[in-house]
Amino acid sequence: MTSDGAGDEASAKGVSGERRGESRASRKSRSVSIRIIGLGNGMRGDDAVGLLVARRLRREVEGLVDVIEAEMAGVDLVELMKGANVVILIDAARSGQAPGTIHRLDASVGPIGRRIFPQSSHALGTVDALELARAMGVLPATVIVYGVEVENTEAGEPLSPAVVKVLEQLVDRI
Repeated sequence: MTSDGAGDEASAKGVSGERRGESRASRKSRSVSIRIIGLGNGMRGDDAVGLLVARRLRREVEGLVDVIEAEMAGVDLVELMKGANVVILIDAARSGQAPGTIHRLDASVGPIGRRIFPQSSHALGTVDALELARAMGVLPATVIVYGVEVENTEAGEPLSPAVVKVLEQLVDRI
């Protein structure tokens, strides 16, 4: 070790590969940060699907990954994704396929388009927020978007049977 305190990388690491004297917080900041964000409107029937999946996932992965329920996130979604290496989004979809159909899209490789998310009940939709994050250079390295085909998004209505049926399936898949 030189007098300025610099040493080679190998001597600074313990057997496990952790740096001696490194705090748990700094080890965590070097690790992969995974964030699950459920999107939707809890007052509009099937549009709550992202929120409900996030709520169920929180119970299963508590302490391992960040789980956020983002009701009508809009442009706030850009901020919610910042700082994560991997983001998994869950939102209601309307592409014309059967209610309960689950779509999986990789937004990290390019725009996901409006085929599955043509409209949004949020001020700024999922597609728009992802493209804004991409343009700003803050899109996480990996962004996986799950869209669940919805049937009923009327205010005050319960989840449709088709969406209820796939909730646990989607939780297991994620």
